[in-house]
Amino acid sequence: MRELRYNPLTGQWIIVSSVRKERRWRTEGYCPFCPGSEETGYGWNTLVLPNKYSALSFDAENVNDEGIYIKSRALGECGVIIETPDHDIKDLDELSNEELKEVISQWKMITERYRSDKRIAYLMIFRNKGEEMGVSLFHPHGQYYAMPFIPLRIRNIVENSRKYYKRFNACIFCRIINQEMASGKRVIYENDGFVLFMPFFSSWPYELHIYPKRHLQYLTQLNEKEVEGFADILKVALKILNTLFDRQMPYSFALIQAPLIGRHEEHFHMHLEIYPLLRDKDKIKYSAGIEMSTWDFTYDGVPEENARKMKDICRRVNSSFLGRCIG
Repeated sequence: MRELRYNPLTGQWIIVSSVRKERRWRTEGYCPFCPGSEETGYGWNTLVLPNKYSALSFDAENVNDEGIYIKSRALGECGVIIETPDHDIKDLDELSNEELKEVISQWKMITERYRSDKRIAYLMIFRNKGEEMGVSLFHPHGQYYAMPFIPLRIRNIVENSRKYYKRFNACIFCRIINQEMASGKRVIYENDGFVLFMPFFSSWPYELHIYPKRHLQYLTQLNEKEVEGFADILKVALKILNTLFDRQMPYSFALIQAPLIGRHEEHFHMHLEIYPLLRDKDKIKYSAGIEMSTWDFTYDGVPEENARKMKDICRRVNSSFLGRCIG
């Protein structure tokens, strides 16, 4: 059973799926994402597969509302992006620049596919890493959801950026880049095409954002040099996080692109957000009472102090990167 249920109190869609209960859970001795499995075969560097336990499907059944409760068909697709044949790679910072460029090229192709599909309103490409994040399989992989609605958080970002543009005739994301670069307090690293920084408004103790310097809305607008720069700065970000506590950092990251419906050229700016889970080597930053009840985060510490820690690490690990550490 798959369906979408609308929360009339928050304006949020909930994806309800009984299929998800059947997905594999950390199988020992067999990995469905390794070369030679039934799903993968041989002869690939990266691979995009449909999710066998997809919460969304273009074959989803019709549903009917229940009184005041609104339902909708769970139309869409969910997919898996297998990033390397090597099962033992711990994170994307261990890939070469060329290998990581191939992963980003897969992201671009997925985006291109759904930009032309009128049934899809939003595409979310994301990655979960680490046992603490609840990953079901440890082979390096990302995922995507092609959804028939625009998620609530994205709707808020779109609306706020549109309001800012109407008031100031400027992109709020571009203004953020300019102010962060002028201040330098939270900027960690930059190359020709991208900037890496800890946001002024961070929710997670070591949250990082990657913004392209050029104003664009979709991955498909990146040129070859920008793909190389994106691979470079993503490697830097993950290398810093994995060095921070001398252990692999569990995290989620999300590629925030513009919605696939409507016009967003003037006010929206594509970017990537990384949400690391640890606040210290063996301490998890939980999303608990105040966060779950209000959606407002408490920040344990001072963002600028944590940014300085990551600046120091950037200088230590920066040996073969394309850009420069800041501060």
